[in-house]
Amino acid sequence: MRKVVSAVLTLLLALAATGCGNGSPADPTAVEDDPYSESALRYGLAPVPHPDLTYQPDVVLVGGGGRSVRSVTADGLTWRIDAAAPRADKLASGKIMFITGRGVGRVLDLRRDGDDLLVTIGPVTVTDVIRDGILEQRGIAIENPVVYQAGEPLWAMSEAEAESLGATPSGRAGRAAPLRLAPTPPRPAQPPPARGGGEVKSVVANFSTGVSLNDGAEVSFHYDRAGTKLSGRAALTFNRPEADFHLSIKGGSVTRADLTISGGFGIRYSFEAGIQDGQNITAVLPVPAEFSIPIGRVIGVPLALTVSQTLKVTTAFGAKAGTVKGNGEFSLAGSLGYGYVNGTFGPQVSKNFKRKESLINSLRGVPVGVMGLLIEHRVRFDVGFSAFVLKAGLFFEVSTGYGTTIGSALGAPLAVCRGVGLGVRASYGIGYEILAPVVKMINKFLRLVKIAPINSSGKLGPKPYVIHTAEEIIPPGTKLCGTPKPAAA
Repeated sequence: MRKVVSAVLTLLLALAATGCGNGSPADPTAVEDDPYSESALRYGLAPVPHPDLTYQPDVVLVGGGGRSVRSVTADGLTWRIDAAAPRADKLASGKIMFITGRGVGRVLDLRRDGDDLLVTIGPVTVTDVIRDGILEQRGIAIENPVVYQAGEPLWAMSEAEAESLGATPSGRAGRAAPLRLAPTPPRPAQPPPARGGGEVKSVVANFSTGVSLNDGAEVSFHYDRAGTKLSGRAALTFNRPEADFHLSIKGGSVTRADLTISGGFGIRYSFEAGIQDGQNITAVLPVPAEFSIPIGRVIGVPLALTVSQTLKVTTAFGAKAGTVKGNGEFSLAGSLGYGYVNGTFGPQVSKNFKRKESLINSLRGVPVGVMGLLIEHRVRFDVGFSAFVLKAGLFFEVSTGYGTTIGSALGAPLAVCRGVGLGVRASYGIGYEILAPVVKMINKFLRLVKIAPINSSGKLGPKPYVIHTAEEIIPPGTKLCGTPKPAAA
């Protein structure tokens, strides 16, 4: 596989549907083959017909690929394309637009705007697009990712914030119209808040492979609001991972599917938390970046392997003051994956769980009351069509939950109780997923224009598979400390 310098692309999701784009392609029939070209990085490669693959009859392969795209709205679902692009005139409500590997979906709304078409698409599964074909590739190096950074996306804002920025449906009620987003005004830098007021929230995603001991998919987070502070890191570590996949589709049904990711996986995290007259929280911290490894075309179908992450932090502080911190690291598995054949799924996980750095021995702090914290980190690998808010194809997701508790220092003469729970599970299958906050906002607008709502996910797959679960308390055998429960991943 060719080696390229790791590309970084700030995805222009905040462009309005009326924003400028690439302009008309000089040659709309030309086929772009380089997955790292400017238009391919921005919008994806175009699909091309292939004798070994049959598309579903309602799929429209719009020609020109990314060079036929003007812009994409902030929600990622409305595409402004060149109305003169090959086969664009075949698009209609209910058809499936396939213009690039990042622009594929069922047409919810279509209207002309000058020389352009504004096309709002909804989710599709891979079998909605492909009727017959065998897609497979081995030894995909998970390296040199394209980083799609969304900044502060529409779905991370409150409803009031979104409306204040002009995120409202255009057009008259009762007539479907694409969403518009006014350009986001610059926001002044915010100083750290004083205790009891203000807010600071940030999540930074990192991804690296085969270079150092810190390789992996990692998020670092910081939360500071009204007397409650959290910061830390959570990572799924690996070393030079590779992926193999196979997907057989016949008559619009999946007959066989396999996805395996090798790389010697582990988990690692560290945290600091404190409260001073604050409140307990459950914070879903948006991770506004995904890491995409272009695979190129497989029998004419443009595919990518995408790594995305989500993070959730829940506190259970038993007093109005206290601090706690800790860290831990574990090896997890040599490889992760699953197989599907004859209607049956089966996990393919080579477990190798070992403790490298003790979490429970690292717990420390000044807890005036009981300090409890749950960190849930999810890392998902998708192979298929991939846009920032919509993915369809094969997927494998590792969910890790770390639960920690440290007892009140006021009980130190008796025992300072410390407890940890760790739960790791896998979800996998074939299907699609859209970020839930996007679906909520989009469906609100779709109801206004009388279009049926879209679902956040649809998949063929089994219940989650438990990879590992464990719990530990110290001092052991102390009634005062009780028994911890494993963290729910």
